[in-house]
Amino acid sequence: MEGGGSIVAFRRTSMLARHLSQATAPCQSLLEGSPCLQYVPPEANSEKPVFDVAVMRALMDGHHVELRDKVFGLMRKDKLFHLKTVRDTTYLSADYGDTLSEQREKTLQRVLYLRDSGMFKGAVTNSPEQFLNTSAVFECMALFDHSLSIKAGVHYHLWGGAIMFFGTKRHHDKWLKPTEDISIRGCFAMTELGHGSNVRGIETVTTYDPATQEFIINTPCESAQKYWIGGAALHATHTIVFSQLHIGGKSEGVHAFICQIRDSNGQICPGIKIADCGHKIGLNGVDNGRIWFDNVRVPRENLLNSVADVTPDGRYESAIKDPDQRFGAFLAPLTTGRVVIAVAAVYQAKVALATAIRYGLSRRAFSLTPDQPEVLLLDYPSHQQRLLTLLARTYAMSASANKLKQIYAFRTPADAKTIHVLSSGLKALLTWHNIRTCQECREACGGQGLKTENKVGQLKAEYDVQLTFEGDNNVLMQQVSKALLADFLSALRRKKPIKSVGLEYMNGPRPIIPANLGSALLRNSKFQVTLLQLRERDLLERLAADVMDRVSRGTPQAEAANQSYQLAGRLGEAFAEKQVLEAHLETENQQTGPLKDILGLLRSLYVLSVVDESPVFLRYGLLSSTQSQIIHQEVAALCRELRPHALALVESLGIPRDFLGPIASDWIEYNSYKNEQA
Repeated sequence: MEGGGSIVAFRRTSMLARHLSQATAPCQSLLEGSPCLQYVPPEANSEKPVFDVAVMRALMDGHHVELRDKVFGLMRKDKLFHLKTVRDTTYLSADYGDTLSEQREKTLQRVLYLRDSGMFKGAVTNSPEQFLNTSAVFECMALFDHSLSIKAGVHYHLWGGAIMFFGTKRHHDKWLKPTEDISIRGCFAMTELGHGSNVRGIETVTTYDPATQEFIINTPCESAQKYWIGGAALHATHTIVFSQLHIGGKSEGVHAFICQIRDSNGQICPGIKIADCGHKIGLNGVDNGRIWFDNVRVPRENLLNSVADVTPDGRYESAIKDPDQRFGAFLAPLTTGRVVIAVAAVYQAKVALATAIRYGLSRRAFSLTPDQPEVLLLDYPSHQQRLLTLLARTYAMSASANKLKQIYAFRTPADAKTIHVLSSGLKALLTWHNIRTCQECREACGGQGLKTENKVGQLKAEYDVQLTFEGDNNVLMQQVSKALLADFLSALRRKKPIKSVGLEYMNGPRPIIPANLGSALLRNSKFQVTLLQLRERDLLERLAADVMDRVSRGTPQAEAANQSYQLAGRLGEAFAEKQVLEAHLETENQQTGPLKDILGLLRSLYVLSVVDESPVFLRYGLLSSTQSQIIHQEVAALCRELRPHALALVESLGIPRDFLGPIASDWIEYNSYKNEQA
């Protein structure tokens, strides 16, 4: 042990001595002096684009490019959105050094500014084109600050969406117009202290008084207090209350009610108690609050009755007699949130990567020999692999997010299951990817990544909440695997071909992976699809066998599935990553020339990096150790090939330079002392 420690110490001392000798030799250079380090922009260290950057940007955004540029322009016009001006550049960002009250007030004022600019016109209109229009606006808002998009999203997507989808004409006529112009401010009271993802278990109770034709809402215990309600602490005037509905002593399950919590002067209404959730690790521009209800009465008409209603004399009515089906129909519209979150996650990964890669194309560190200049960060193979693999994944995931938006925007009732499974899997996969990307980019920027104004570090804190709101990611992946397992077992029992979300290929023979994996085969799109299908198929078959084995030994099926959580989680991940590949291929196959070639390289790096990192292929013998090593080497080769295109690829992400951290531009000028005095 001591000998080993001595060797390590000797190596470290030798390395330090060599480093110091390089730094001080020859002595004459110290007396003569040397020129100061000069900023060299990324463009000078990059090749010219071989593809049309504007066309690639349009592919990444997917829709409403001109509207996005208009939103960016509106933000540039008002000082509410300005962080700091250096020379001719004004950087746009929230100031995360502001106090809690300042962040909240500025966020509200930014929402109202965008309202006055017409950006929310039609935001609570249920049409495909309007959904995509509003999505583009919100994606731009999220690029500026997560609190801004969430503050507006709670009002329009959650409160407004509940009115649209849970309500009927009587609610639309009364509430949608004041929602659009924010003459009332809505919030969404579903989560409780004791229940988050498990909505069915919430404890708030509502009864009906036929004498006055009013519902009476109560918080029966402390665990039933509404918690994390965005907008409740300060600004919201109304809320959608999710509550157990008891009629004639019988529980009819969870229903939603409109309830006023503040009057027009901002005073809390009788029977309502509100407390502030306080400071958070991120999203401090949103005033999350807690709500208690004490015999709060609301008119009978305030029940959102698209699924069920209560007559004036107190009879419960619903066309859906099965309580489970009624609950499912009731929650189906909440899919919107998962779609929006998945898309927002991809855009933040773009911000982090654009910042870190631009910095890596202008920052140098260490020379390989004493007589050579320092090496550009992105010319280190390790730096390429840590960032370019994530860039490839972000491109592929951007395609899948755009596809998900299109499916949701133009959905029909028959698409409900597909949207539920897709949005659950992609929300989990894309938000996990975002946090991983932000962390890697933070580290790749060194100490500069710690400064909030450079964004990459702050993004981690701001977007960490995405991993759990609108569904805990691990729970969502379990839901994906549960749906796939149910379809697979049903097909087996009926001895019929399987029909499920993307599982039809399982009706064919199980593929065999060739022993020799050359570069051409590894980069072949059909082979890549086969590889990801094989993993998904193998995991599903293993999960089914594991569950049925447990059932045969007396374990109830629900508990058996619960005990197979490891396979279930991996299956959900495999499903989502395969969906990402298929979406990327759809986009790629519509292109020609250099654009198609670059998308092909990105696709190959996406797939092979996924395979390289997934333990499933080796764990279950889908690949040999030799094949795994070949794939590992191909990932490094793809990173080298993409290095010359790195700048063009991040420029194609559609993130304006002034929305990035200062280290994405002239970081020496930005940090000069004269600018500290400005």
